[in-house]
Amino acid sequence: MASAGVVSASGHKIRFGNGDEVLCATSGLWNVNLGYGNENIADAVHTALLDCSYSTLFRQWNAAAEEAAVALLNAAGQDRFSRVIYSTSGSAANDLVMKLARQTQDLRGFPQKQLVVALRGSYHGLTYGSFSLTGEDLGQRLYGVDQKLIRHISHDSPEELSSLMSLQGNRTAAVVVEPVLGTGAYPVPDDFLQALFALREKYGFLIVADEVATGFGRTGPMFASEAWPQGPDVLITSKGLTNGACAAAAVLTSQDIAGLFVTSGSVFTHGETQAGTPATAAAILATLSEFERLGALTNGAGVSRQLDTAIQELMASNPAVTAHRGRGCFRALEVTGLDGSPVAGAQIASLLGNIQRAGARVYPGPRGIQLIPSLTYSQQEVRELFASITAGLADFGSSGESE
Repeated sequence: MASAGVVSASGHKIRFGNGDEVLCATSGLWNVNLGYGNENIADAVHTALLDCSYSTLFRQWNAAAEEAAVALLNAAGQDRFSRVIYSTSGSAANDLVMKLARQTQDLRGFPQKQLVVALRGSYHGLTYGSFSLTGEDLGQRLYGVDQKLIRHISHDSPEELSSLMSLQGNRTAAVVVEPVLGTGAYPVPDDFLQALFALREKYGFLIVADEVATGFGRTGPMFASEAWPQGPDVLITSKGLTNGACAAAAVLTSQDIAGLFVTSGSVFTHGETQAGTPATAAAILATLSEFERLGALTNGAGVSRQLDTAIQELMASNPAVTAHRGRGCFRALEVTGLDGSPVAGAQIASLLGNIQRAGARVYPGPRGIQLIPSLTYSQQEVRELFASITAGLADFGSSGESE
């Protein structure tokens, strides 16, 4: 019997060993924003591996990493950020940021500022540091994850944020925010952000935009935090950074933070063997170049508008789809079963299977599914996606919801 595992991927299609070919509406693991098999990115990595297959950033630097850092700062805004620290994953980058926030506060003369605040329902990774920050219950207690210096609050309650800061503001080093929560595609509302920036002025904590999921055009702009009323102190990017070609992440910091380290002569203690290698840098540069060549942000905006229309039409024709959320090419649909209750667990798995058999792979979400198409989708591919969703929903309802 042929394997059902993935054997190849090209454009926006993935192929399995059993011969099935389906439309990918997950962008890999939300990171292949420009589609699979981009030749220019692959060629850039290939050339870099031949020219200099490895060079570390530990106690030295390489020219490729410096060039990529300049390009990344230009893409994010030189007026917003001035330094790049390389990492290898979103999880590791969140670990890095918690260390950076606490050391920054120590350099400011506030060593008591050790707490890091995140949002309930957020996802920041599964390494021990980032696992403590993740706001979902994924077994942290089972694994002995230390959360003594972590606090979690609701993403949509300025009152809860204010209450926490009235008690712990003088001990808070940073607040880490996903602009749109990755699990469930919940946008952080404007009133929460306004309260957050006002409280930063009062208490002096750092604001960290975790844009591992939302960066590189996923919600519309290059980085979702560009739409915030003020800029964050730190930005984390990973998933779309190399279009999935390399294990890579980057942490961008403000001039204020960089200046503290420079003027004090302090060293930030962090290092990862594979961070900022020439091949990684080449992938970052090529990805940024491809965003321009392909007009990815413009095309992604068009995909987003088509998603708006398609979702409204789906909800009008299918009462099982009861709600939707998200921005840009980052959406969630809530689905109910025959008894009117939200789908969960095995029901979601069954629904995903039905949609995949109908021709598209989508992502599980709370009480339904998530849609994370590449920014380079065509109009026809959006139509194909919703035809598969419609067929999958029909099969789901007619089969008693679980097989």
